[in-house]
Amino acid sequence: MAKLSFLVGLGTGYVLGAKAGRGRYEQIRTFYDHAKDDPRLQSVAGMAQARADAIVSSVKTRMGSDTSSTTTPPNTVSQMSDRVPVNGAGTTR
Repeated sequence: MAKLSFLVGLGTGYVLGAKAGRGRYEQIRTFYDHAKDDPRLQSVAGMAQARADAIVSSVKTRMGSDTSSTTTPPNTVSQMSDRVPVNGAGTTR
């Protein structure tokens, strides 16, 4: 069902985009180019980035996570097999 919804949305977007034509595309592109260079937008984006960084830092602190103490993922198949359960009980080799 989700795949069908995605394909319907994709088709609708294609048809509407084709009807809008190149002129509308250029209008949207020009608006985007002006907006991305606007100092007010840059300021808001900077504040949002700082806020997101503060939230991530706060969550890491609350969880007591230290990125250097996390386990590294296995690099080889043999390392992966050490973590695969031998039986359905969850015991590993």
